[in-house]
Amino acid sequence: MSKNLNALPKSKILVVDDTPDNLRLLSSMLKNRGYSVRKALSGQVAISACQKILPDIILLDVNMPDMNGYEVCAALKANEKTCDIPVIFISVLDDVLDKVKAFDVGGADYITKPFHIEEVVARVENQLTVQKLQKQLKQQNTLLLEEIERRRSAESALQEANEKLHRLACSDSLTGLANRRHFDEYLQREWHRSARDKTPLSLILCDIDFFKSYNDNYGHLAGDFCLKEVAKAISNAVKRPTDLVARYGGEEFVSILPHTDIYGAISLAKNIQLEVEKLKIIHCFSSVSNYITLSMGICSLVGNYQESPETLIAKTDRSLYQAKQQGRDRYCTYTTDFFMADTEGSPTKEPSEVYQSYYIFEDLK
Repeated sequence: MSKNLNALPKSKILVVDDTPDNLRLLSSMLKNRGYSVRKALSGQVAISACQKILPDIILLDVNMPDMNGYEVCAALKANEKTCDIPVIFISVLDDVLDKVKAFDVGGADYITKPFHIEEVVARVENQLTVQKLQKQLKQQNTLLLEEIERRRSAESALQEANEKLHRLACSDSLTGLANRRHFDEYLQREWHRSARDKTPLSLILCDIDFFKSYNDNYGHLAGDFCLKEVAKAISNAVKRPTDLVARYGGEEFVSILPHTDIYGAISLAKNIQLEVEKLKIIHCFSSVSNYITLSMGICSLVGNYQESPETLIAKTDRSLYQAKQQGRDRYCTYTTDFFMADTEGSPTKEPSEVYQSYYIFEDLK
């Protein structure tokens, strides 16, 4: 038995008792069993000692002058630095209420005097084991929380990277708008939604008038700047989160407008014209205006499962072709019976003049 006790790790025990003989006896017995023992004759000395060197466990007498054991224990438990130190009360008080009070103030165990050293050692070892397991559990929990946080950060970084890749895969690098691939996917979804819900789906196809002349005469940097500014202008006009603006081709842009009939699409096309007009990008090589203008084709259909969304694209593209044929700087709308062309902006040398004209064309099927 003594061999096993001598093999114990040298745990630090603080013994607190106001009777020197009791203190000396208990300390001596514990030292003989391999513990590192410090002594305190009062509660205040015990609290101060804990602040200097933290003991692994405290053996605390209850009946002490000035500050009894209950008050000492309560003070230790109220301090963040010492609150986790196990406290074993050793007292001549054997009443149940005294023991209950000891546990109420945070005591870990209670030994009545006169005590047997074997009992004291057994209870000390038990509390040290509990303390060791609690520390291990706390460390494991800390490591687990750190691992969870690392994984959460990794997942967040991965999600951010995936979103970035998705944006890159779906975005036009110059304008930041949706690219043709994203447009095709979105149109496919909205076409089927339109067919299912029997709601109109509109398309506006925009083309910068005489952009080749602009690009050739002002240079590619100016051309890129023009494309980006026009993209912003269209985006400013198309505000609903369900609408999509995409770069369709070199100088062509397209807007998908779910749940929008022909009149709503026309209204939006006029707003696009106004936003582009605000840009006041000079284009001296245009035959329709001194500034950058757009030709637009508009079509609104209800989706159906017998046709593909290319039907909507084809009719919108045909409307755009008619707008160009009729002089540009205007929009044409497609219906089953006719095209209607509407010009906004001034064809004269005075940019402040605004007028509208309508042209009806037979639908050449």
